[in-house]
Amino acid sequence: MKKTLVIMAAGIGSRFGGVKQLAKVGPNGEVIIDYAISAALDVGFNKIVFIIREDIADDFKEIVGNRVEKMCEVAYAYQSLDDVPEEYKGKFERSKPWGTGQAILACKNAVNEPFAVINADDYYGTEAFKKIYDYLYSENTSEDEYCMAGFKLKNTLSDNGGVTRGVCRTDGDSYLSKVTETSNLVKTPTGAGVEKDGKIIEVDPESYVSMNMWGFTAKIFDYLESMFKDFLSGLDDADTKSEFLIPTVVDELIHAGKVKVKLLETNDKWLGITYKEDLPSVKEALASVNIAK
Repeated sequence: MKKTLVIMAAGIGSRFGGVKQLAKVGPNGEVIIDYAISAALDVGFNKIVFIIREDIADDFKEIVGNRVEKMCEVAYAYQSLDDVPEEYKGKFERSKPWGTGQAILACKNAVNEPFAVINADDYYGTEAFKKIYDYLYSENTSEDEYCMAGFKLKNTLSDNGGVTRGVCRTDGDSYLSKVTETSNLVKTPTGAGVEKDGKIIEVDPESYVSMNMWGFTAKIFDYLESMFKDFLSGLDDADTKSEFLIPTVVDELIHAGKVKVKLLETNDKWLGITYKEDLPSVKEALASVNIAK
């Protein structure tokens, strides 16, 4: 069985001001995806599926894909604004795809096995990859039991502005009971807070959050297809901003009793490029990290 990592790299990167997935962060021109792939290969993953936009496909393959193909099996899936059920084609006037839920759904024809999912513009430490890998490929895992790497909120904040995270609650056995997509999370003198209407509401910096590092079985595609249709049916024709997001999907599935999701605690520190001002600190942090060539 293939050990598959799906990398979501279709984001436009509006806050960064460009295609941030292809920003060079390493001493030899490496992009942040290179570091994530190296960590994943080190723990045993041997297939990479890139979810990208067709308009960046040539650049992406030149900068990333062609090199990765020399190290492991590679496949591509394309996220498109128009990749919706036939009855919804042309119904909505918007410029961006539909979010992380639609992104994962886009790779349904490339993945038939349990798989991990990450963002292309985030660096996750090796501990998180190892925990996801071990859980996904355990003989005790059922098709409706998923996992998620939980990062401490304080380890995932940017120095340069607010970020969005899925804030998690768990039951006594470390299974997720709720994921709340929370915007404008910022650093504060006491740790962390939510910025709202010019005020800061303090939150626990030790709480665990989702960084979109998930472990799923192929059963998730059935759920996504059905839920994406329901999502679209509930939108007004003029809606240009709503997104079909994985944390929201998972939260709904948990509350419907359809799946269980184990939160795998990690102390890894997240590194990511949300804003262009994040680049110098990310480059500094990655300068000493050795990666596969």
